[in-house]
Amino acid sequence: MLKSIRSRFTIIYFLLVFIAMIISGVFIVQSLEEYNLNVISKRLDDIAQIMISELSKVETDDLSRVRVEIQESLDRHVDIGLREEIFIIDNFSHKIIATSTENLNRDVTEILNDSLVIEGMIGRIVEKNIELSDAVKTKDKVYPIYSNNKQLGIVYLRYDLSDIYESISKARMIIFRAIVFSLLITIIIGFIISKSITDPINEVTKKASLLAEGDFNQRVEIRSEDEIGMLSSTFNFLVDELKKSISEISREKSKLEAIINYMEDGLIAINAEGKIIHSNPKAIKMLANGDQLDDDLIGDLLSIYNSGRVDSGVGSKSITANGRILKVNFAPYIDEDSNKVGIIFVLQDITETEKLETMRREFVANVSHELKTPITSIKSYTETILDGRVDDLEMQRVFLEVVNTEADRMSRLVSDLLELSNFDSDSIKLKRSAFYVEEIINNCILKLKVTADQKKQQITTHFSIPTIQAMIDKDKIEQVFLNILSNAIKYTSEAGVIDIDLRPGESEEVFDIVIADSGIGIPEEDIDRIFERFYRVDKARTRAHGGTGLGLSIAKEIVEAHQGRIRIESENNIGTKVTITLPYSL
Repeated sequence: MLKSIRSRFTIIYFLLVFIAMIISGVFIVQSLEEYNLNVISKRLDDIAQIMISELSKVETDDLSRVRVEIQESLDRHVDIGLREEIFIIDNFSHKIIATSTENLNRDVTEILNDSLVIEGMIGRIVEKNIELSDAVKTKDKVYPIYSNNKQLGIVYLRYDLSDIYESISKARMIIFRAIVFSLLITIIIGFIISKSITDPINEVTKKASLLAEGDFNQRVEIRSEDEIGMLSSTFNFLVDELKKSISEISREKSKLEAIINYMEDGLIAINAEGKIIHSNPKAIKMLANGDQLDDDLIGDLLSIYNSGRVDSGVGSKSITANGRILKVNFAPYIDEDSNKVGIIFVLQDITETEKLETMRREFVANVSHELKTPITSIKSYTETILDGRVDDLEMQRVFLEVVNTEADRMSRLVSDLLELSNFDSDSIKLKRSAFYVEEIINNCILKLKVTADQKKQQITTHFSIPTIQAMIDKDKIEQVFLNILSNAIKYTSEAGVIDIDLRPGESEEVFDIVIADSGIGIPEEDIDRIFERFYRVDKARTRAHGGTGLGLSIAKEIVEAHQGRIRIESENNIGTKVTITLPYSL
């Protein structure tokens, strides 16, 4: 019987109507209950307003002093037929000082709800439905009593809900009888309607076999062997046939999307109508300011295409966008009839490549220049001596000293370049041991004190933490400190001041070495490039003071090899502060 669609439809129709009527019945009963409870709540509010209005006239801060007058007032209300239980509770003694029941002077916790009493004592109006027993249900509500903006106590009202729930019970029985009668009619109507549905389903089953050659987009679950089950089997057969065709297409599409979305180059496709039909995340990151591509971007891309394409429509062009240098490669794409229907743009970020190329050219130029100067000097002085144009032995000695000095300069340059090369190839191995940092600082100051004294400069130390022991490469850190301190001495005028501070770092794991001078300073626009190799703020003044232009680069590499960092703050013509942050241990 249950295999018949007609019988199943009748049962389902019956269940739907049954559920609907049950829900409606429950809703009606609940609404009736809620309505009656709201009426009772409003009634309690009205009674409470009367009682509070009378109690607020009491000219005392202690209700227990006028408990007799309050009780008489309650008795008058009881005499006019009030069925609510009224309790007046003093806020100081927490006792019932007046009631419409026989519970005067009884403990509050024995007859009243503790949570409501507490809520009332803190000035809140709260209500609660309470089940005192299986047969007795009440609605309790509390109201604070105020006089001269001071709470004196609470009014606790209780209403017996027995009559209300008895009425609701009768209403529930009436609704149940109505549901039973309605369901009998539903069964008859459902049987008639199900017959009118069965015949069309058989026709739909026959037409479903034609869907193998048409549009198909979902699979039906087979839950029975009835007419709908037959239709579902036919439908699922068509799905299987279609899936064999689209499975391969789906795999190829998924693979292509994965390649496009995760490729390092940006990709944008524009159709013949001039709309962006596809863009991968990399392209959005390169060209968009937010999560979406700007509409004006289409015009910019079409302009790039028109200005850079060749006869075949393929081409490339370099542009600058969002501070990045991009190489845009483009080509048209065609449809099945070989008609051009859009343009594909592939964007490559060549910013780092261009930057590295620029750095390479600058590096070669700087190295060539730095080597050319001493070589020229050596060659000119040597040729002069070899040509015999200097007969004076003292003058020959001077010339040879110049040659020796320039050779030393070339040696320092080559040594610095080799050291930087070792850092670049990670072949530098630090020889870490525990050393006292203040001893290293004092040794460096001692080595450079003669130079500072010649310029009448004052070197002061402020060791906020006088004893610091750290795991460091002593020679490398001493090299860093000597480089920074010697720069401070070089670029500080005579009688200048150089302050050195050893202090705690930003966290407990690190400490700071701060070297501040009152020298010529560094312009703000040069601060970001000060650690670049061969970079000089003022090449003329730097060469006048000597040096290769690699000292700060080497210092930065050494500090970072120690997992630290070095920062420079400076104001032109005011002074420079160098902060070296190092960890206590590695």
